Amino acid sequence: MPRKFSSLYALYMGLLLSLSVQAKELPDFTNLVEKQGPAVVNISTTQIIRDTPGFPNIPEGDPFYEVFRRFAPQIPREQESQSLGSGFIISADGYIMTNAHVVDHADKITVRLTDKREFSAKVIGADRRTDVALLKIEASGLPKINVGDPNKLKVGEWVVAIGSPFGFDSSVTAGIVSAKGRSLPQDNFVPFIQTDVAINPGNSGGPLDKMNGEVVGINSQIYTRSGGSMGLSFAIPIDVATQVTEQLRSSGKVTRGRIGVTIQELTRELAESFGLSKPNGALISSVEKGGAADKAGIEVSDVILTFDGKAVNNSADLPRMVAAAKPGSKVAIGLWRKGAAKQVNVVIAEMPEDGKLARAARKLADDVAEMISRLGIAVSELSREQLQDLQVGGGLLVEDVKGPAARAAGLQHGDVLLAIGNMPIRSLKQFNEILKQVPKGRNVALLVRRGDNASYVAIRLDEK
Repeated sequence: MPRKFSSLYALYMGLLLSLSVQAKELPDFTNLVEKQGPAVVNISTTQIIRDTPGFPNIPEGDPFYEVFRRFAPQIPREQESQSLGSGFIISADGYIMTNAHVVDHADKITVRLTDKREFSAKVIGADRRTDVALLKIEASGLPKINVGDPNKLKVGEWVVAIGSPFGFDSSVTAGIVSAKGRSLPQDNFVPFIQTDVAINPGNSGGPLDKMNGEVVGINSQIYTRSGGSMGLSFAIPIDVATQVTEQLRSSGKVTRGRIGVTIQELTRELAESFGLSKPNGALISSVEKGGAADKAGIEVSDVILTFDGKAVNNSADLPRMVAAAKPGSKVAIGLWRKGAAKQVNVVIAEMPEDGKLARAARKLADDVAEMISRLGIAVSELSREQLQDLQVGGGLLVEDVKGPAARAAGLQHGDVLLAIGNMPIRSLKQFNEILKQVPKGRNVALLVRRGDNASYVAIRLDEK
């Protein structure tokens, strides 16, 4: 064989071998879909919207409702609003797991199986805090999913979603796990699994599967600017969802633990100011008077490091741990206070139902200010009326923000300084004396109250 053709032949064979190897390395989802697919269902909901022609929706309790009923009698009309979602069967006798938002406000729920059978479903219970709902259909001998352990799931691992995006039943999409333990705004109780699996409207409530056919999550949310998939999807870990559905099945509601504290993330600057080598834990910025934490002796500026023997790596871990604790149980909490480790026992209280917290307007009067050059702020002592209005025993009013460090910390006129580190501020003189003891160039933690909220900020003292 001529040398030229010999080289081309070798190159051709090498390319074929390379493609063959790559093909073998690509995942095959066919067995997974064949086994798990029949346990995935399509959920369609119907909501009846009652309206009066010519008028907007008016609640029956509204005073104008009676006026319109008497003087402008018209025949009410009903409109149907329909939506689609997904779910999966968790027991052969017809229990189905899905998202709470899929069945929210539904007057009629229809479940369709892959064999085209349709069933009317009832809601056993729904938990909006985790976005998990449990449905029941009257059937037996149904295929069910295999539950996996999301704690064993690894970032970079292949995962598969099965659902009904835009109403297309039994659609399969695949991707990898992008991250674990994601915290999303207003979702304090779910450590989400982030993936790049294509999730679209209608996928909500469907399963997220590992390659071995085990369900590790419920596809719940997407991040999007277009309304469609952008490669950022979030799933509720199946162990979190299972804990919820077990309570819904037994009692129809979910009970959670509560200790009555407000927490914030511990930055490196704050950790340094409290004498911690690492920014691990949850920093306590307020303690509810008479609450479980207060009764156990937990104080503002404490840093919770462990809860029931488990490490609190960041502030987002604590709400999930506390919520999972059984109300009435006694739990050991390891914390850091004034440069030393300490342990307290807390009797877990029960979290109340969702409600609105009353907010009162606060008026802060102007006063003669004194410049604290090392912090770059002008402050003044609170008057007796201001102390009573704020219901605090002491503090300093921020009149002006001058220094770059103070501006970087986000301080504003009208903020109230309640404590420096773990020392409550009682007077301007005491505040200055504490500052004199802090070395130059070090971070100092200030507990700042703005409106009804209080949180710590770190400010580096002026080097000059």
